[in-house]
Parts: sequence; structure tokens; C-alpha cells
Amino acid sequence: MDLITKKASSTNTNSDPVAFSSSSSPTSKNSFTVGSSSALSSENMYPSFNSRSLSSKNLTASKFQPKIVKGDGGYVLEDVPHFTDYISADDDLRTYPNPLQDNPAYAVVKQYFVDVDDTVAQQTVQTRTSERGIHFRRAGPREKVYFESDEVHACIVTCGGLCPGLNTVIREIVCGLYHMYGATRILGIEGGYRGFYARNTVPLTPKVVNDIHKRGGTILGTSRGGHDTSKIVDSIQDRGINQVYIIGGDGTQKGASVIYEEIKRRGLKVAVVGIPKTIDNDIAIIDRSFGFDTAVEEAQRAINAAHVESESIENGVGLVKLMGRHSGFIAMYATLASRDVDCCLIPESPFYLEGPGGLFEYMEKRLKENGHMVIVIAEGAGQEMLTESMRSMDQQDASGNKLLQDVGLWISQRIKDHFKRRHKMVINLKYIDPTYMIRAVPSNASDNVYCTLLAQSAVHGAMAGYTGFIVGPVNGRHAYIPFYRVTEKQNNVVITDRMWARLLSSTHQPSFSSLNDIVEEKEDEKQEPATTTKNNLPNGLQNGGSLKFNPISLNSIV
Repeated sequence: MDLITKKASSTNTNSDPVAFSSSSSPTSKNSFTVGSSSALSSENMYPSFNSRSLSSKNLTASKFQPKIVKGDGGYVLEDVPHFTDYISADDDLRTYPNPLQDNPAYAVVKQYFVDVDDTVAQQTVQTRTSERGIHFRRAGPREKVYFESDEVHACIVTCGGLCPGLNTVIREIVCGLYHMYGATRILGIEGGYRGFYARNTVPLTPKVVNDIHKRGGTILGTSRGGHDTSKIVDSIQDRGINQVYIIGGDGTQKGASVIYEEIKRRGLKVAVVGIPKTIDNDIAIIDRSFGFDTAVEEAQRAINAAHVESESIENGVGLVKLMGRHSGFIAMYATLASRDVDCCLIPESPFYLEGPGGLFEYMEKRLKENGHMVIVIAEGAGQEMLTESMRSMDQQDASGNKLLQDVGLWISQRIKDHFKRRHKMVINLKYIDPTYMIRAVPSNASDNVYCTLLAQSAVHGAMAGYTGFIVGPVNGRHAYIPFYRVTEKQNNVVITDRMWARLLSSTHQPSFSSLNDIVEEKEDEKQEPATTTKNNLPNGLQNGGSLKFNPISLNSIV
């Protein structure tokens, strides 16, 4: 089928966008089955549910059920919901020609539309015998859309903490709807989720959002919490909104998933689209989240300042605290980019302060060698070491995130106290916390381009009738990913991966094996017979019994 020359016509349809092109025969290599008993399918994992037998008027609440499509060679498509899953053709679910095919700006494009068979593989590195594995539906414009231009009534909401690029995403959603699809009714929901029922809305036009990408923050305002599903969906229904764009992190997307389920239960023709936002880069599945590049770039300023301060004075120590509640990506990438950092501490890699192999011993060694050092610590690192009186184990913010103590201030004081007891070494420590400076800046060029692609992909998906999904790049290709895949777990630094090994090779810091393990090794050494040879000693205890730092070897990482 020639997608360039073929003109789509308005038609009633029962076609399921899950199915692949009809030209694929049941025996062909490209044929697919849905819910096959021999495959991982929704029939195997969840109670059966025939959306075709239900009209939008008598839908009842049901547990979310993944759409699994299986094909030859171990191919698995984890598809996203679509209007046709729960709205019947009897409810006048119509399709229309995509206006992009008449858009002068797209006249130079060789292929207007994404092919119906296009999917994106989650894993790209395979062997000759590997199965094809999990795929996601490729993002992009479709030949048919489920909204006429004047029918679209969209809204945009930003939730959670600030992040570089929020205004860029808002701008590009508005401009995408206006300039690509001719949709002009767009509302901004102020103040996060509670803005649906407790705040006014702001009409958004290309003129209103023209320059907002040059500013940090979000013009719509944001908040944590405030999620009342019934009130939110009531507001959506009362206002006649049929496209909802929700920008936020994993907690926000969990809320978006619940909103989608309620909209589905009511049988509403409303597309719910999530644009994942987290400066920590802890969203699962996607390559990275927007704002991350800007955060790493801005973190360089703080690290550079810490380096200048530390090397300008005897035994200078520069300590920089960066964002990263549960994931240390910003700290790790900023450390790798800087090359001035001597030690990077992240939540995924436990460490300890005192005793053989601890941070203090490493600091003494580094200061004797170089006369100065720089430490980068993620905000979530070392929380388990704070005393019970300082911890807030049972306290949470409005989004349900555990409140963290300021590990930067705590470890600064511990370092000062340690070296104060050692009269032979006086240190000068400078503590820098650039957290709110970093997240409040405008996005850089790389993130601006990325935000544009995210926003336009989200608009294409909503116009094509997809719903209940987030958009993001998977192995460099933008895809539509079901909500449950990005809310079931967080993305974390893998400390057995090559990237962490590269960091250890750059900083020369120890891998901080457990102190108990080292003590046990020493006890074992004492119990060895007097004839024990040097080569038999535990790793790190070979030179006359003195402990040597043992960074993970690059060669040992698979």
C-alpha cells in the first residue's frame, strides 16, 4: 500500500488497530495471533474480556488487562489500549483522513504515516538463536484519525516537581495540535491534578506559548498529590475534554493510569496520554527522560566550582549533592563528564564511612596523594546510615515519596568530625547543593529537540485513537508504552554494568565492599596457619596484611 498517494476516506469502522495488515496470511512469516493459548497472552494471565460484546453504555469496571500480541520467532507485542477496545462501532466511532497528508510542511516527507506493522524492539543486542522478544508500538502519525479537527478539545496538566523542559513540552503539544491537525481548543490545567476541580483553566494558543520554552518551570504551575479520580474524570466529562496530556513522573503516571481506567469504565471517547518527566531519569523502559541532559550539564557548574575551591587550598574537599532519590544517574553521568571527581556516592551502591575500606580511609589516602579532592553524592545515598533520630522513615510527601534527610549536610559534619579527631590532618570542606538551581533552569538544546519529539509523538497517538499509554524512546525509536510497564518499577543504575565500572576506573574510588565482609576476611586470615603464603591471602590483604582498595575491574564486567 502506498501511504503517500492513498487518500483515506471517512468511514465507520470495526477494525481493530491491534491487528496487523490483512495482507499477512495465517501461514506467512509476518502473521500474528492475539491471545494464543501457546503464547504469553491476556487470556493466560487475566480473566477473559471480550470488548466487542460490550457497548460503551454498559461497560463495567474491570481490572486492567494487557494487550499481548504474539508472532513467529518469539515475537511479543505489548500493545497499548485503543478506543475500539471499549467503544463499539454502534456508538458512531468514526475515522477520518489524517490532515497531515494535505499539510504543505509535510509535502517533502517520503512517507506520511507510520506503517501499521511497525513496532520497536525493547532489546536490540541479540545472538543468532535469540528470540525476537518484546516490542512496543511505534509512535508517529497514522493514516486514519479518530477526531475531526474541530472536534478536538484537549487539556494539558503538569504534576510533581519541576524539571527542565516542561514548558517546551507544553509549547510543542499546543503547536502540534494547532499546526499539524488544525485543533484550536486547548486548555491548560493549573496547579497539577487538583487543578481539574479546584482551579481555573487557561486557554492555550501558539501565541500564548510562543516563548515559554526559554523559561524554566511550568507556566501552568504544579503540585504534588490532589488526585481524586472521580472529581478529575467528572471535570473532564463536564468540560467536554477528549484529549488529556499528563506530564509527570512515575507517581503522576500511576494517577494517569487510574484516570484512564475510570474513563474506560464510563465508556468515554477520551484519549489519556502520559509524557514521562523525571529529572532523576528513573522511568523504566525508555532510554532517558527529558530534562536529564540539562541536569547533567548544569551539574558540571557545581562540580567545577567545588574543584576550584578544593584545589585552591591545602587539603581542600569539595562536596556536591545532586538529585537522585533512588537512582544515581545524574551523579554518575555528571561524574563521568567532569573527570574532576574523586568519589561518587549513589543510592544503588552502599558505602560506609569508618574502618578499613571505608570512605574516610579513602579520603585520607587521596588527600595525601593530591592535596585536594571532590566528592559527588546523590541525595538518596547513605540514607540507611543516618541515625534513627534524624530519619523520617514514616513520613511522606503529598506524592507518596518518602521524605529524605539532607545527606549532604550530615556527611559534611561526619567528615569534619572525623578529621578533627586526627590532629595531623586539617581539612577545608566546602559543601555545594545546587538542587533547586538545576531543576529550575530552561532546557538545553538537546532536551528542547527531545521534548519536541515527545510532544508530537503524543499528539499523533491521541489523534489515532490510542489511549492509556506513555510515549518515549526505546533504543532510539519513539514508541507507545502501556502505563503499567513504566509504573511497575523504577530505572536504577546497575552497579555490575560497564557504565559503573567506567566511573570506578575514572575516580579510582573503592567499590566499598561490606565492612563486615572485610572484617570476616581479616579474621579468616588470623586463623590461617603460619605457613600461609602471600598468594593465599584474601583479595586486598596481600601486602603485609594491609588493606588495598579494590575497585571493580573493567575486565570483570560482562
